[in-house]
Amino acid sequence: MSNQSSATQLARQAMAEQLKQHPATFSLPQQFYNDEEVFQADMEEIFGKEWLFAGLSCEIPEKGSFFTLDIGSNPLTVVRDQHGEIGAFHNVCRHRGSKICQVKQGKVAKLVCPYHQWTYELSGELIYAGSEMGETFKTNDYPLHRVHCRTAGGYIFISLADEPPEFDGFLKDLERYLEPYDLDNAKVAVESTIIEDANWKLVIENNRECYHCNGSHPELLNTLLEWDDTTDPRATDAFKALVSRKEKTWDEENIPYQHVAHGEQNRMVRMPLLEGTVSMTLDGSPGCKKLMGRIKNPDLGSLRILHLPNSWNHAMGDHLVAFQVIPLGPQRTQVTTKWIVHKDAVEGVDYDVSKLRQVWDATNDQDRTLAENNQRGINSVAYQPGPYSETYEFGVVSFINWYREAFQQNVAGQ
Repeated sequence: MSNQSSATQLARQAMAEQLKQHPATFSLPQQFYNDEEVFQADMEEIFGKEWLFAGLSCEIPEKGSFFTLDIGSNPLTVVRDQHGEIGAFHNVCRHRGSKICQVKQGKVAKLVCPYHQWTYELSGELIYAGSEMGETFKTNDYPLHRVHCRTAGGYIFISLADEPPEFDGFLKDLERYLEPYDLDNAKVAVESTIIEDANWKLVIENNRECYHCNGSHPELLNTLLEWDDTTDPRATDAFKALVSRKEKTWDEENIPYQHVAHGEQNRMVRMPLLEGTVSMTLDGSPGCKKLMGRIKNPDLGSLRILHLPNSWNHAMGDHLVAFQVIPLGPQRTQVTTKWIVHKDAVEGVDYDVSKLRQVWDATNDQDRTLAENNQRGINSVAYQPGPYSETYEFGVVSFINWYREAFQQNVAGQ
């Protein structure tokens, strides 16, 4: 081990100890939101070791379909191989390290490095390197480096860890909850990517509470009921009664809705939307006339799916909205939103893109402003960790608690 790696390890252990001593009911010390060293630690200990939401199976529907993404300095490719299986690889040629797939999304017969035309099978095996490599060169010695990849219910997850954490329980529940949507037979109607000049943890914290909603999200509150579920300490009797009525309807149609949690990292629950609305559109009417999968009733409320550290989701009867968070720097975060509809839905006939995305375009922009203002204040010499409301911000407390424990455990596992 080099002196530099020893110093890095000691610094990580110091960060882990600081998190251990820090109360989860207070915002984090300043450096955890704006420091380059902490950011690098997050990328290695959290984004380099946890399971990450990468994309959707419907985005790569055919053999040779692929999409790319970058996790820190690691370019990755997710591809459907010649057998129809979905896998993930480091998007790095085994010759001299060139990036192979140069575009965000596409379809190819083989994976060909543009530098020297080394050619790989869709399942990662090197099949051509040219005669220039000599007679003793063996292509079998140089396959693409695989990345752990799992799918469930149409969602794709990847992990850069040598040995990823246990994930089976969450995937089993996710498969069951997403079964009515048949996401293999869906499509991305539209997507957006914005850059927020804020630390990734501030982006997640902002998502995990609706304390700010009344003052910031008029479009969203046309349909969203801000209570997390019936155990929310703010839940009213009227809300609980509405949930009870909707559950009877969902039971009749075999639509899963119960709150399922896997620690503080993963959760699923179906909650009603505002009475008289069925979709997260400005007027609450369906954003797509053709419902998803086997769904017959548009009034399914919203299936809320949380996967830390990088995704939250809302699935309604007519469409699903998936969010992906990828850190770009200590104070810079990429947020991608995808609106998913039935694959046979026709734009301009079954759905209008502007109507479909109107609410979350507005909400994302409002959240960007909130997170960026939060970051600017945290950068001040006056910043000190402040207390969360354990009633209104219990979701933030839960996230901070997960982050603290995951960071400590991953550092200790080195």
